[in-house]
Amino acid sequence: MESKKFLQEGDKVPNFCLKGIDENGQEKEFCFKDFAKGKVIIYFYPKDNTPGCTTEACDFRDNLNLIKNYGITVIGISPDSVQSHKRFKEKHNLNFILLSDIDKKVAEMFGAYGEKKSYGKITKGIIRSTFYIEDGVIKKAWRNVRAKGHVERILKELGLLKK
Repeated sequence: MESKKFLQEGDKVPNFCLKGIDENGQEKEFCFKDFAKGKVIIYFYPKDNTPGCTTEACDFRDNLNLIKNYGITVIGISPDSVQSHKRFKEKHNLNFILLSDIDKKVAEMFGAYGEKKSYGKITKGIIRSTFYIEDGVIKKAWRNVRAKGHVERILKELGLLKK
């Protein structure tokens, strides 16, 4: 039997710590264990201030009040630096946590880093992916998603929006 290479639905997420920017723009270290008792949406995206990533981040921003009403914390993760996240957050008034996974270890653990096809070429990079986690366990995984309309799809599938 082939061993799985990354976390799947039903798996418990091991603790990890990354530096990032909190909801208020403050730099600090975040550890998953601090969120493991609640509901979390973690989404991986390739790069700050690119068109698709900005669209996705602004969709989360615009729907954050609804998401928070259900007690869910949103965390965005990319390989960008904390300083890049700070600029991205300020430029687009982002109101959720952004974490810096410079060595891509957390993305690899979630299967959100690897080979992908871009404009017909196979490259290695961040695979846009989102995970809904409850009490430390992955309940739903969306992999290789398109940025546009993705947040709405998540909200519908989690029953937070009328279908």
